[in-house]
Amino acid sequence: MSSHDTQHAHHDHHGHDDLGIHATFGGYMTGFVASVILTVIPFWLVMGHVIAKSSTAAVVILALAAVQIVVHMIYFLHMNAKSEGGWNMLALVFTIVLVVITLSGSIWIMYHLNNNMMPLMNPANLP
Repeated sequence: MSSHDTQHAHHDHHGHDDLGIHATFGGYMTGFVASVILTVIPFWLVMGHVIAKSSTAAVVILALAAVQIVVHMIYFLHMNAKSEGGWNMLALVFTIVLVVITLSGSIWIMYHLNNNMMPLMNPANLP
């Protein structure tokens, strides 16, 4: 290996410059400010009783939480569709599928256990 090859290998950043993945102070501050805003808004919605209907408030809070997850993934974890040859995105999709299956299955089981284990507590089952 020549001295030119050694110097070139020393400065190689494994393709991170081509993907736009930079850990800069401005990037971290943008992510931090976005995260703070996305945390303060749901807190204000709940503490100020801004939305009267609880189901609507829950949907708004969950939507803001999903946006905050995306902000964390982009600004702090530096994930995008091109990083690691697309494997990060594939792992994310697989994780989301598993979480959705687990949560929906758990809610379904709890709902049916509530109806089947306590039939006298359900007003629809009373004579």
